[in-house]
Amino acid sequence: MIAPQATETKHWSFHTDLEKIGWLTINTPGASVNTLSREAIMELETLVARFEDLAGSGELAGVVLLSGKDSGFIAGADVSEFDAMSDFSVLPEALRRTHALFARIEALSVPFVAGIHGFCLGGGLELALACHYRIAVNDDKTRIGFPEVNLGIFPGFGGTGRSIRQAGPVDAMGIMLTGKMLRAGAARGLNLVDKLVRHRDQLRWEGRKAVLTRKKSSEAPAVKKAAALPLVREAIANQMRKQAGKKARKEHYPAPYALIDLFEKHGNDWRAMIRGEVDAFVPLMGSPTASNLRRVFFLSEGLKKQGLKGTKFSRVHVIGAGVMGGDIAAWCAYRGMSVTLQDLDMERIKPALDRAKKLFSKRYKKKREVDAAMLRLTADPKGTGVSRADVIIEAVVEKLEIKQKIFAGLEDQLKPGAILATNTSSIELERIAEALKDPARLIGLHFFNPVAQLPLVEVIRSKFNSEEEIGKGASFALAIGKSPVVVKSAPGFLVNRVLMPYMLGAVERVEKGESKELLDAAAVAFGMPMGPIELMDTVGLDVGKSVATELGHDVPADSKFAKLISEGKLGRKTGEGFYKWEKGKAQKGETPTHPDLAGLGKELVKPLVDMTEVVVAEGVVASPELADIGVIMGTGFAPFLGGPMKARADGRA
Repeated sequence: MIAPQATETKHWSFHTDLEKIGWLTINTPGASVNTLSREAIMELETLVARFEDLAGSGELAGVVLLSGKDSGFIAGADVSEFDAMSDFSVLPEALRRTHALFARIEALSVPFVAGIHGFCLGGGLELALACHYRIAVNDDKTRIGFPEVNLGIFPGFGGTGRSIRQAGPVDAMGIMLTGKMLRAGAARGLNLVDKLVRHRDQLRWEGRKAVLTRKKSSEAPAVKKAAALPLVREAIANQMRKQAGKKARKEHYPAPYALIDLFEKHGNDWRAMIRGEVDAFVPLMGSPTASNLRRVFFLSEGLKKQGLKGTKFSRVHVIGAGVMGGDIAAWCAYRGMSVTLQDLDMERIKPALDRAKKLFSKRYKKKREVDAAMLRLTADPKGTGVSRADVIIEAVVEKLEIKQKIFAGLEDQLKPGAILATNTSSIELERIAEALKDPARLIGLHFFNPVAQLPLVEVIRSKFNSEEEIGKGASFALAIGKSPVVVKSAPGFLVNRVLMPYMLGAVERVEKGESKELLDAAAVAFGMPMGPIELMDTVGLDVGKSVATELGHDVPADSKFAKLISEGKLGRKTGEGFYKWEKGKAQKGETPTHPDLAGLGKELVKPLVDMTEVVVAEGVVASPELADIGVIMGTGFAPFLGGPMKARADGRA
């Protein structure tokens, strides 16, 4: 018997072998990752009709779905189509059509197996859950999850009901509400994956065996399903709303709350949950929140396209083992770099090593991984690592003369092509570079505290720098998993320049007797992740004063702000500033009532927005879009508003 002829479409290829096993491969053309575009879904409809015919005639034993890309399985739906798809006249029918397609896959009379490696996210996971059996590569690159909440929506291709069917209500809702990406082992533990393999090349063999033995995934056990019983479900839904409220306000981010409502209504029937997706999903897709979050997504993705191709970094030398320098060194080691950390003596370096171990212990699950990371981070009081480093980062105290002295002694030790960088938060590069024979060599790499959490690195360009040096700086930021925004050397650059009027304005109001708790609550009501007074404590009052002075802001000697600094009450790092701090949390008093908290927050944030406009007008950043993504990443400015420039244009700030 001759096997049926192979089929090629734009996004898929399909052929059957002599065992009647059908091999379906997705390979999105011209892209680094696979996505489920409308065109890809329409092509899959045609292919599924063929599978049904072949299965009905006995010519198909089953189908194995694999990816043709090294990056992974399927990264989700095609986000570039979302704006067009948000049209109410288009979206409902498109969702129902995809629901019907995935139901047909699920109803096939022969096994349909998904072989997963790398990214299996969003719509990709929803397609995998419609398959009868799922095999995943158990390595560090595999990531499985539903990130839709980060785009202001929730799974809309049947993933709500099918994930509850497989993992049970509590675990499935937890994944969808947080957007958390799971490793393969964790996904297997939640029954989202049925079998693990060690290597990608095992997927074909295991897929073949799954088809020939007609493997089929089992549903979540009854003990997990019990959480969907009516009275229990209502209590769980209320608890979920409380947890969601701690992270996001409903008026800012409606998607989690809409998903919880859907669960409370239909969570005991996974098929009804899928049917209910359409009515709940459609309003979210066209909401201002989702539109702005898509904008932020594309701006963030655009940052990843910066840098020079072919640049590689393996060794980093950090000078200064304080909070910033030590944490920069730890982060670079965590990202796989060999790092030498320099300061005057071991007494100053040891606390940084202790903090690094805490970071590694949180990020890694296995002791051997923690130990390996610690081996990559070496104390280097004498600075012997400078001559071997690909990147040298100075992160000492924010004093011009000290920085100049350090750089004057470094220049002759550098290997050709090495990046020479300062982590200055506000001093113009041209002033620091005065000590160098070749001032074009020095760039700025400004990290933000806490380094492990904030994604932004300002890549600072002086008037001396070439495109190549700036490109290398952006490449390094990307290599350690950070998002680079190129800014012109000017006092405060972008983030500190716009933050300082906002924070000092709030401090001035506190000096005049207003409640710090009220001001912080108002900023959060507006959409900021924390209020300006708590933020000043987190940054450090001494750092705040230093940056303020550098930017020309006056800090009166008789102010409460100056008095706290003179008393050594510098904020979170000393246990007291404007607030007292315990276990890393500000101890706040009662918040006074206010008739319009969000309105007060808008008033507080106005200086930040005003200064962002000034910075753009001065050309500190190349565009309003770069200003928006930089301020969002560097300050936490409300992503649902799209950034300060977008919010001002929309009349919302």
